[in-house]
Amino acid sequence: MTKINKRRIEEFIRVDHAGERGAVKIYEGQLLALNTFVKDENLKKTIEEMKVHEKEHCEFFENEIKKRNIQPTKFLPLWDLLGVGLGFGSTLLGKKAAMLCTASVEEVIDEHYLNQINQLDKSEKDLKKKISKFRQDEIDHKDIAYDEGATKKGPYFLLDKIIKTGSRIAINISEKI
Repeated sequence: MTKINKRRIEEFIRVDHAGERGAVKIYEGQLLALNTFVKDENLKKTIEEMKVHEKEHCEFFENEIKKRNIQPTKFLPLWDLLGVGLGFGSTLLGKKAAMLCTASVEEVIDEHYLNQINQLDKSEKDLKKKISKFRQDEIDHKDIAYDEGATKKGPYFLLDKIIKTGSRIAINISEKI
């Protein structure tokens, strides 16, 4: 395997920072809905537990951005707004939609992280180890979401496609800009 170049590592860290921050914002939006309009203490507890992992992931990439002097994506303010909106809106649609939001995002991130893991070499073994751990957390979140009622049946099929398409677009933009 050839050594991965510095620019590519910077792209990985930039996009992963944006993605983990986006995940935190989605959960913040869901919690906002759960604290105002939708009363479901069990769902609230589940989301709060998953948010803890996302904050840990985000803090790691925040530190990497600073340590390696990498510019975060210029789209962070937009991703923040869209993340809160997606979380809030999906929760207003009900528990199945809120959990599908998590499942759909995590399926894209699972694929995204696996792609990065396959490109990282031993010169970035610590980064690879962290991304592998975070990927497992995301897989666990996806499994929790399905256990809690996420579904792709009926109109949820379309919601899944919209969320996944938006996530992939955000990934492609955040790597470069």
